[in-house]
Amino acid sequence: MKQQDVSLRIATPLVNPAYPPVVPRFTDREYLNIVYRTDAEALRAVVPEPLEIDDPLVRFEIMRMGDVTGYGPYTESGQAIEVRYEGERGEYLHAMYLDNFPATASGREAGAFPKTAGSPALYVDHGALVGVLDYGTQRVATATMGYKHHDLDPDEATAQITVPTYMLKMVPGFDGAPQVAQLVRTEITDVVVKGAWTGPARLQLFAHVLAPMADLPVREIVSASHILTDLTLAPVKPVHDYLAR
Repeated sequence: MKQQDVSLRIATPLVNPAYPPVVPRFTDREYLNIVYRTDAEALRAVVPEPLEIDDPLVRFEIMRMGDVTGYGPYTESGQAIEVRYEGERGEYLHAMYLDNFPATASGREAGAFPKTAGSPALYVDHGALVGVLDYGTQRVATATMGYKHHDLDPDEATAQITVPTYMLKMVPGFDGAPQVAQLVRTEITDVVVKGAWTGPARLQLFAHVLAPMADLPVREIVSASHILTDLTLAPVKPVHDYLAR
């Protein structure tokens, strides 16, 4: 393979990259969102400066992807923390767990999403929308919400899922020292809300050393939403370089 051909490849293995060279369109992405209040001290321990925290709010999410260009259906779960950066309110993606390796590799390498392996699921059970996350054989989270109890305004649903998202792009060098250490920003675009609901909700988090969601304990449920949508992710842009001198 010629040198110029190597530079045109997006990932390894060169003959069958870990993820496809596409900008994915998400069709029928179904959200279960539960916003809860946690301990401010717990957030300060994990949210990197220069992001700032006001109200100690966390959004627990389960997302079932009905169809994703290049990746197919999969399910994802995570925690997003309400933050502020230079006066702009947004969310810091703390951790994400999913059951699709190409989407995991692409999210980490081509983007900056804090993705790792997990086994989330979203389904309806006896009138409740249920979201669960397992890590290996152990249950990490169980979320329940009344199924379609009340309609949610589509504009409010759009506002919930299109807030700016901040993440850390971390790439180590071969000596273990950071080669890239950046705070980056992205957002969801081209949104089509196909349905949106709200209702009562509960959330249980269980301690696990490799999936420490329970380190951000649930103190109060603030709101819940169930949203069905199509969307696209905007490109990631650096906003702060931790290695700059």
